[in-house]
Amino acid sequence: MDKTLRTAATGLNAQQKFVEIISNNISNVNTTGFKKVRPEFQDLLYETLRPAGAVSRLGVEPLNEVQIGSGTELVATTKVYSQGDVQQTGNSLDMAINGEGFFMIRKPDNSIAYTRDGTFRVDRMGQIVNSQGYIVEPGFTVPEDTTEVQISRDGYVEVLLDGETDAQSLGQIELARFINPAGLRATGDNLYVETPASGKAFFESPGENNTGEILQYHLETSNVDIVEEMVNMITAQRAYELNSKSVRTADDILATAVNLKR
Repeated sequence: MDKTLRTAATGLNAQQKFVEIISNNISNVNTTGFKKVRPEFQDLLYETLRPAGAVSRLGVEPLNEVQIGSGTELVATTKVYSQGDVQQTGNSLDMAINGEGFFMIRKPDNSIAYTRDGTFRVDRMGQIVNSQGYIVEPGFTVPEDTTEVQISRDGYVEVLLDGETDAQSLGQIELARFINPAGLRATGDNLYVETPASGKAFFESPGENNTGEILQYHLETSNVDIVEEMVNMITAQRAYELNSKSVRTADDILATAVNLKR
């Protein structure tokens, strides 16, 4: 019975973590560029009571082994990078990526982070920055007398100055791609950093080599599906209840065994 209790405990723990992941997904349903997380579970070690090929006393060789599992555990959480809906905002510095790729953000320690959140603005120095004030790579400075900012689908940033009719180019936004974007580590603030699992970043011009295009005046919304998350929550809740019933059943069997002598 001790094994039953331990096995059921792994199930309770796994479903608790599942609900925590679902809660995080739902809480970020309105987070710009958020990508939902999918948990991955696997079974634990098995105790082999009778190996395959063991000949019984009657000379019969069983076809199958007799094994009892030890429960389950959470082994990975995978970001699902499916495209979120794209909504128009009317803000000239709002950008959405239609397709694969990440914006590059330079943090105060000069390290590079990556994001799908294109909520950008101009700071007091005229630099294009994200909501935390981190500079958008490769770095753009908008002149004070700018009347309009134009960003093409292939990432070229141009400004129209007061009193002039010809636009002035500030450069091109490049996007980063990864062989395994699911291997990126989320650090909060809608930012990701590369890891050995994600591989090194490839820098591409928007619209080239399967890299997405940039849509000015738009933002990408979260890809969380509320209906799917609610179904997952019901499934996790029922699984938790079943594991708790396994604990109660094991306890009842133990109580019956204890009371046999009475």
